[in-house]
Amino acid sequence: MFFKIFKMNYKYLLLLLFFGLLSIQANAQVCILAIGSENSANIIDVFQLNEDQKSAFEIFKNELKTELDIQQKQIKELLENHPQSNPDELIVLAKKHKALEENMFETTIKYDQKLISLFNEKQYERYVLLCETANRTPILIVKE
Repeated sequence: MFFKIFKMNYKYLLLLLFFGLLSIQANAQVCILAIGSENSANIIDVFQLNEDQKSAFEIFKNELKTELDIQQKQIKELLENHPQSNPDELIVLAKKHKALEENMFETTIKYDQKLISLFNEKQYERYVLLCETANRTPILIVKE
């Protein structure tokens, strides 16, 4: 009996993993700066940010952290509270989890785009060159 339940759950856990990898692969082509990452200080050096850009960078980094913390809490609550007793519930859970992960990625892009929009022409050219080297699609500048 235990092995039968394990085999059933195992298949659906693989399904959850598949949905997760699909969303990661779909988003992997965008060239993100990841201003919220542990290595985000490198952005200041690589793009030689001026003082105004550094100030904006810190503000964006803090705002991003706040938004991602809220979204991470939503994922934690989903995993803790969503029913997972049958295959249909696991599929619904996977879809909800994927939507939350995509939302987190979109939030990351939004804050990267805010910083990139402050780049001067040389900084943006450097960004595009780095993206091309990594075979990634650069985020377009949106001037407000």
